[in-house]
Amino acid sequence: MEVVIAPGPVLAGLAADAVERLLTDRPDAVLGLATGSSPLPVYDELARRHAEHGLSFARARAFLLDEYVGLPADHPQRYRQVIDTELVSRVDLAPGAVHGPDGLADDVPAACAAYEQAIVDAGGVDLQILGIGSDGHIGFNEPGSSLASRTRIKTLTSQTREDNARFFGGDVAGVPTHCLTQGLATIMAARHVVLIAQGRGKAQAVQKLVEGPVSARWPATVLQLHPHVTVLLDDAAAVRLQLADHYRETYANKPAWQGL
Repeated sequence: MEVVIAPGPVLAGLAADAVERLLTDRPDAVLGLATGSSPLPVYDELARRHAEHGLSFARARAFLLDEYVGLPADHPQRYRQVIDTELVSRVDLAPGAVHGPDGLADDVPAACAAYEQAIVDAGGVDLQILGIGSDGHIGFNEPGSSLASRTRIKTLTSQTREDNARFFGGDVAGVPTHCLTQGLATIMAARHVVLIAQGRGKAQAVQKLVEGPVSARWPATVLQLHPHVTVLLDDAAAVRLQLADHYRETYANKPAWQGL
């Protein structure tokens, strides 16, 4: 696990660098896209590079990390709508190239199994962008999630619904109680994971992720077992890390050819 501590705009640029390098080497790469507030600066930077420098997504495919259950297809907070607004409409991803879990499916288990199979059929995710919840969830894998879990339905915790109420006009009651999410084992199958966290509100979860024991209580800690994880943090999110100075020194002396 590589930990990089830097100002927010630098973090977005580093994540975008990783995506751009991947698409340059493999134009038909498979991206894993997260929603929430953490990845938005990355999508802004990728859209800028597309508009100003011709970064192309034309042959790429993408899979969404999760989706609310029961939100109408045109609801602005449905994650497929969010990703269309924040990224797809701003770059040249081909029609049908972006896939998401079906939060309106009549047969939820079948829809989850089909989504899991679609990722496999695409060859797996090359680069997965992640945020982290204040309770340590990644995707919507809430505390207590099986470290071996696959795409499935989950019940959101009160904390997650309260955290996400800001996207629903502050109305917790408007936040769905269920979601479909890639499981922890599904996320772990991605070849490169780039997790972004900013703000003091994420500091405890970040400390558990990077320096705590692997535990279902803090689901993101499973990433300690992944061979290629990049954790991008601002100073506030890194404030509880005991080895923060070591992470800064390591990154400052990293050979330029290594990349992320």
